[in-house]
Amino acid sequence: MSLLLPRGGQEPGTESSDTDSPAEAEADALVDFTAMLQRQQSHQQQRAYGGGGWFGCGNKMQSEQSEDQGYYLEQYVLGVLDFSSQYGIDYSISYTAANVIGRPTKFPAYGDYPETFPMRTYGDWWQRAPSATREIQPQNLPKLTTHDYVVVYFEEFVVPTEVAIFETFNPGAVVRIWAYGLTKHWTCLWEATESDLARPALDSRRFAPALKKTTMITKTLRIDFNHSQLNYYTEIDAIMLCGRTVSKTHNLLVKQQRTQQLQRQVLVSPPPEAPDPHSQRPKADGSGGPISYKLRTLKFQPNCDEDGATKLHEFINNDLSQFLAENRVEGGGVETPIVPRICLTDLPFEILLRILSYLDLKSLFRVGQVSRTFYDISTHPLLYAELSLKPYWHVASSELLCTLARRATMLRKLDLSWCGGLGNVSPTEFKKFLTQRGDNLTHLRLNSCKFLNASCIENVGIVCDNLIELSLRNCATDPPLLNFSCLANLKNLERLDLFQTAFETELLLSMLEGNRKLKHLNLAFCGVSVNMDNVAAHLATYNTQLISLDLWKAHFLSARGLQSLAQLHQLEELDLGWCLREASLGDGLFQLLTNCPKLKKLFLSAVRGTTERDLMHIAALGKNLEQLDLMGILNITHERVYDILVHCPKLQLLDLSFCDNIMDRDYDLLADWSRQFSVDIKSSRHH
Repeated sequence: MSLLLPRGGQEPGTESSDTDSPAEAEADALVDFTAMLQRQQSHQQQRAYGGGGWFGCGNKMQSEQSEDQGYYLEQYVLGVLDFSSQYGIDYSISYTAANVIGRPTKFPAYGDYPETFPMRTYGDWWQRAPSATREIQPQNLPKLTTHDYVVVYFEEFVVPTEVAIFETFNPGAVVRIWAYGLTKHWTCLWEATESDLARPALDSRRFAPALKKTTMITKTLRIDFNHSQLNYYTEIDAIMLCGRTVSKTHNLLVKQQRTQQLQRQVLVSPPPEAPDPHSQRPKADGSGGPISYKLRTLKFQPNCDEDGATKLHEFINNDLSQFLAENRVEGGGVETPIVPRICLTDLPFEILLRILSYLDLKSLFRVGQVSRTFYDISTHPLLYAELSLKPYWHVASSELLCTLARRATMLRKLDLSWCGGLGNVSPTEFKKFLTQRGDNLTHLRLNSCKFLNASCIENVGIVCDNLIELSLRNCATDPPLLNFSCLANLKNLERLDLFQTAFETELLLSMLEGNRKLKHLNLAFCGVSVNMDNVAAHLATYNTQLISLDLWKAHFLSARGLQSLAQLHQLEELDLGWCLREASLGDGLFQLLTNCPKLKKLFLSAVRGTTERDLMHIAALGKNLEQLDLMGILNITHERVYDILVHCPKLQLLDLSFCDNIMDRDYDLLADWSRQFSVDIKSSRHH
C-alpha cells in the first residue's frame, strides 16, 4: 500500500525510479482512503482513525491526559451546525433541530413535545412508497445505514469520555457518534450493532454508550440516526458532551500533528514485488506447510545473501511448480498430487471486471494497491459509472474528487450528499469535476451539500443538460445563494427534489414548464415565498405524468389548488400534510380520489378541513390505498375508521395519532382492528 504522498506520488527525500508502485504512478496517493485503510488495519493497536491520526492507547494515553491536568466538564449543545431533516420549519420553534440546544427541557418525561427535535421519517414506510429511490453504488453502504444526522458544537474543547443523548419519544435510532478533532478529521467514537437497534422500552432514556478510547480533543459532534426499526417519530431533547478539558491545548495539538507525520512515514505492507521476508518464516514448531515440508525433505537451502529474499520470492513465483514436478517425493508417506497453478489474474479481463464491480469504493482503492494488473482493472472507467461518496462524507475532499475525475470518464450517476460540510470540498473543485465529467450525468444528488453556491448551481444547469434526476434537498443557505434560473436549461428531468430548499416561484414554474416528463416532485418545506396554488395549476397543465408529489408543510395551497391537483390522473402518492389550512376542502378531495384511482399513499396530516363526508369518500374511492395518514384530524369517528379498514383492502399503514375523538381508552379496540385487518395503526398510545 502506498503512503500519503505529495501530488507527484513521490515521497520527500527520495528519487523516482522505474519501479514505482501503481499507486505512485498516479496522484491517487492524495486520497484519504489510503490513510483510512491504514488506520483500520491498525485497529488492534487502538489507533483512532480520523481525528488526529494514531493516538496510542492504554497507560500511555492515561499519562498524556494526566500531563495536561485538565478538569472534568459536562456541557450541553451551544449551537447546531448542520442537519439532514427536521419535522418542523426553520422559522418556527416547534420540532426543529435547534431544540437540542441547551439543557433538557422535557426529560425525563416521555411523550411528544414540540420543544424537541424529531426528523422527517420513521420506519421503512417512505422506502415502500412510489417515490422511493434506489441508492447509487449501494455496495458502499455500511450494514446500518444512516438515514439522518445532526451536527452540533459545544463551548469548550475536551477529550471526550462520554456522550449522552436524551431521548424523550420512541428511542433507539442512534447508530453512530462522531467527533471532529483539531486536526480537521472525523473520528467515530461509537457505532451500533444490529442488536443495538432492537426496540428499547417506550420510555425516555439518557443514552450514553461506551465510547472508544481516544486522546483527541473536540467540541463538535455528529449523531447519525437509522429509523428502520422505529414505530413512530423519535424525538431528541438534548445532547451532552462529557470529558476532560485540556489546559495545554497547543501542546496536545502538536503531539497529534507529530503523530500524524510519523504515521505517514511508517511503511505498511510492502508492495507485492518485494514481500516482507519475515512473513515467510516457518512456524515456531518447525512444521510449516506442505511446500516447506518438501523443501526441507530435499534439503533445499538457497544462498540468502543481501538479495536472497527477492530471489527466493522469484523462485517461488516462477520456478517452484516445475521444481516440485521434477522432484516428486512422498511427504510423511503420503504423495501430494501436483495441481497446475491457476492465478486469479488468469481469468478473462471481463470476468475480473465483473467481480470487482461488486466491491465498494474503499475496496477498489485497496485492490489497486495489490499489483499493477489489479491497479489497471480497479481503475477501469466502467467501475466508476456510478459514484456515491455519501457513505464516505467524512473523508470526501477536493483531492478525492480530483482523483475520481481521472477514473470516472464514463460517469452517469453521482451522489455527493452530506459531503464538504466543513470545507473539505471547495466549490471550485466541484465545478471543475462537473465540467470534466458532468456532461453525461443522468442522476445528480447534492443533498445537504454546504459547499454549494450560486456558481455551482449555474454550472449544473449549463453542463448537466442530460439530467433525469436532480436532488437538492436541504440546500438552503442564509442568505439564499442558490440561483435556479439556469436550471431552466434542464429539459429531461423525471425527478426533482427540492425538500427544505428555498427558491422563487417564477423559477420553479419555468422548470415545470420545461420538464414535461416529470414523474416525481418534492417541494416539502419550500418556504413562504412560493404560492402553491400557482404551482398546482402549472402541474395540471404541463406535468400530467406526475406519479408522486410531496407538499408537506408547503404554504398557500387552497381548495382551488387541490382541484388542480385532481387533474394529475397518474398520481400514486400525494403528501398534503400541514399545507391545507382552510376550514373546508369543498369537493377537492372527492375530485382528487375520483380522478386519481391509482393513489397508494395519501397523507392528510393536520388537514383540519377534512370532514366526515371526506372520510366516507376515502373509504369508497381508496381501493388502492396502502398508506393513509389522518394524524390530527378533528372529526374522525370510530365508524369512519372501521369503514376505511373494511373498504381499503390494500391498506398497510393508518396514522390516527392525536385525533381528538380517538382516545387512549380506545387502545384495545384499535389493537384488535390492527390484527383483524393486518394494518399498522398508529395512535397516541401506540407510540
